[in-house]
Amino acid sequence: MPAARTRFEEISPADFFYRYRDIAGFSNPARALFSAIRELVENALDACEAGGILPDIYLRLSLEEERDEASIYRLRIEDNGSGVPGEHIPRAFGQVLYGSKYRLMQSRGMFGLGGAMAILYGQITTHKPVFVMSSTGGPKVYKYKLMIDIKANKPIVLEREVGENGDGWHGTVVEFCLEGDYSKASPKIIEYLRQTALVNPYANITFVDPRGRLYRFLRATEEMPPPPRETKPHPKGVDVELVRRMIASTNEETLLDFLTKHFQRVGPKTASRFLEFAGFEPDRSPRSLKPDEIVRLVRAMKEFDGFISPDASCLSPLGPELLEAGVRKELKPEFVAVCQRKPSAYGGHPFIVEVAIAYGGQVPSPRGGKITLYRFANRIPLLYDEASDVSRKIIDGLNWRRYRVTPDMPVAVVVHICSTRVPYKTVGKEFIADRPEVRH
Repeated sequence: MPAARTRFEEISPADFFYRYRDIAGFSNPARALFSAIRELVENALDACEAGGILPDIYLRLSLEEERDEASIYRLRIEDNGSGVPGEHIPRAFGQVLYGSKYRLMQSRGMFGLGGAMAILYGQITTHKPVFVMSSTGGPKVYKYKLMIDIKANKPIVLEREVGENGDGWHGTVVEFCLEGDYSKASPKIIEYLRQTALVNPYANITFVDPRGRLYRFLRATEEMPPPPRETKPHPKGVDVELVRRMIASTNEETLLDFLTKHFQRVGPKTASRFLEFAGFEPDRSPRSLKPDEIVRLVRAMKEFDGFISPDASCLSPLGPELLEAGVRKELKPEFVAVCQRKPSAYGGHPFIVEVAIAYGGQVPSPRGGKITLYRFANRIPLLYDEASDVSRKIIDGLNWRRYRVTPDMPVAVVVHICSTRVPYKTVGKEFIADRPEVRH
């Protein structure tokens, strides 16, 4: 009897997330509706902040078709951000793992999944296209109707229209249908928007829900944090593949110049000491390195103690004043105190932790005898998997009675971490890993 043949096939990124959408936060209709809103709001905030624009975000969710278990909704989001250039719109919204989030800098997005994943989910549950309108403020406004070719991971342009932009409008409008369960998702959605307003006190956010209820979160300040800056990699934060790619693209003729030009906080003296430690000649061409030598070079980077810590000036923390303004705006406490830790680093990536503690006012009463915790990463509210988060573990481990705080008191702790690479534990970006550098 002949042996059964094993079948091999290749699938695209879109096809992968079509099959395994649970890992990106689209596991059920309620969670998917929340995830879609979250991803698009974060894209809108990033687009505004990239242009130094005070965000005005309008969000509307309307019922298209009511069903017993999961209904069909139409989701529309409008922002006044920097807009998407017309030629990039099809791929930005119709291709998974295509976007502007793959540079080494602080941003809300990390995997390039969010917006396209929400649109992909809408397509596979309703088979309807997405409408996108955008302008960068130039003379033209671009309008598209798109679908995603899931097998090829490419956009399908159904309609394209270019109009005049007489009033100089800039921003993006996205509208599509998706399956969801608003009755189950609504508490998380409203809480997400409220916490987003807390950690982005310079934003106006308006939400109209399927029942016609209007939620408005008005800005408390017109001051914005400085935008994050793109940075070079730190020697402690690279791997063999990244260094191989850097060598393939460099124009530098020597290893000494390669290190000083392509890595942050590496000057000629530090580079010379490192190359002596690693056993490489400073004037050797980086392109002459063999694969095993690149491995040895990277291993030496991990072992060398002479590198200066990563530069945190590329980060954009909220700052004590803005964090306090957000806490006062949303929680209206009787007392609030704010602290910002000195910059630290893990695995070659800089990070800053900001913490606020609030008492009284509209701080909710504790549940289950635990202090109320609000968690944020790169100004993103983290609402799921709180028990696994490093902040919850630290707070639960404190002896609060030493500070005369009892479990029934209206006390809230707000924790915000910003980094070029937040140490999330999952693709869904729901909780921070318990790394020693973050904990201490």
